Amino acid sequence: MSGVSGPPFDDVLVAAQTGEAWAVARLYEDLKGPVVTFARLRGAADPDDVTSETFLQVFRDLPRFTGDESGFRAWVFTIARRRLLDERRRASRRVREVRLTPGIDAAGGDTAEEALASLGDDRIRTLLAGLTVDQREVVLLRIVADLSLKDTAAVTGRSVGAVKILQHRALAALRGSLVDPGVSP
Repeated sequence: MSGVSGPPFDDVLVAAQTGEAWAVARLYEDLKGPVVTFARLRGAADPDDVTSETFLQVFRDLPRFTGDESGFRAWVFTIARRRLLDERRRASRRVREVRLTPGIDAAGGDTAEEALASLGDDRIRTLLAGLTVDQREVVLLRIVADLSLKDTAAVTGRSVGAVKILQHRALAALRGSLVDPGVSP
């Protein structure tokens, strides 16, 4: 699996499909981070919940999956994308709750690290906000999910050519956002 030593993907997949805990854990650990990031940057209200729902579906349907590692990644992100759409539909139908008193986070953490991560997230969100919804989705699937053009096209239901055009326009827009107006490129 990508960047991790050990048995080849096909062996991990077969073991996971037969219920081997180590293999299921390996599939989860390999894709959990990219799925959370994808959900967060796509504006999920609760990216961890979307990720949990995604992997519940993945592991429920895993025995029926056939394909290679690339196909598996595309399949997982197709499910994640559907869970995001489900979340948006549910949110549009329910009344939003508002907390009157802020809660205190009892779990401590590294405040400086969290602040830096938040600044990075804010900058990324600002850059992504300058893209169309379709461009943003293609960029996230290509970069965060590390999907090929073909797999991104399959996940989004577009042609490879349409994905290329969206990616090209998105990268041009991002490049324009990153260029300092006082400096010539």
